[in-house]
Amino acid sequence: MEVAEAMPQELYNFRPTPESKSFAEQMVHIGYTIELLTKRYVQGMEVVPNTPDASKLSKSEIITLLKSGFAYTTEIIKTIEQEKLDENCVMYHSGNTVSRAFAFFYVQDHLTNHRAKANLYLRMNAIEPPEYTW
Repeated sequence: MEVAEAMPQELYNFRPTPESKSFAEQMVHIGYTIELLTKRYVQGMEVVPNTPDASKLSKSEIITLLKSGFAYTTEIIKTIEQEKLDENCVMYHSGNTVSRAFAFFYVQDHLTNHRAKANLYLRMNAIEPPEYTW
């Protein structure tokens, strides 16, 4: 949330190269996929990706999306049953079979990967990224 807040609205469309996601796209990707990956891998739900168009969202709307995604996954962490966590799932991109509990690490790793990219976007605009805490 602090990374999303640190970037001014006028720089949300910043992208370091034409091939890169914009900052807004990075934030939408985080906010949307934290819930999607939790549903798919941790809960075992069938989900069809339908990522919102970042270019049509304001900074405020993107922050709301992030809050919603974090809230969803936090609630699952608090309420999921151990039996569900003990089940296995197959990771879509790698084909690896892991426990649903271990899949939480993938959700975190994916989030951290895109947060790190977003930190670089801040630095490229002379903005000091928020300190990383865990």
